[in-house]
Amino acid sequence: MALKPTTCKDAIIRWEKKHEQSAAEAKVIELQFQWPPIEKMDGVLSTLVECEKLSLSSNMIDKIAGIAGMRNLKILSLGRNYIKSVAGIETVADTLEELWISYNQIDKLKGLGVMKNLKVLYISNNSVKEWAEFNRLQECKSLQDLVFIGNPLYDNQPDVDTWRTQASNRLQQITKLDGIPIVRE
Repeated sequence: MALKPTTCKDAIIRWEKKHEQSAAEAKVIELQFQWPPIEKMDGVLSTLVECEKLSLSSNMIDKIAGIAGMRNLKILSLGRNYIKSVAGIETVADTLEELWISYNQIDKLKGLGVMKNLKVLYISNNSVKEWAEFNRLQECKSLQDLVFIGNPLYDNQPDVDTWRTQASNRLQQITKLDGIPIVRE
């Protein structure tokens, strides 16, 4: 018999029982490694109005949704899921400072350009293969720290130095690339 996926609502109820507090008042909510895994982000997440850091890593989520009401969200952790696109992230464009979304299936970065305050983007081990997509990050004026290794675009460069030069020339605002500070002349 197949297990039914955990819903966001069920995961939040479990979290509240474990932490003996209302999720609506919590600043940090970690719903990673749910068993059975969460398959969908939904509107119940918008009830987490005080949440500044939400982790839904290591589940089976395929798209970003349901976070429009999270008006204090600064860090969103969605690594190790099945997410194919960053569409849906724009609803937290004014507050989000860090997006941890490595180990997914993202190949397009459309939608990240509206992230006014995004400082940290961990998007390693995804499926971005074109400079045209990478260049969309130029619109993220606050971006400082980018981890991009493990994407086809990175893997297809002749060597690490070529990659670092190309990436840092395209993204003049970043100060750290793949965990290593960028030294500019």
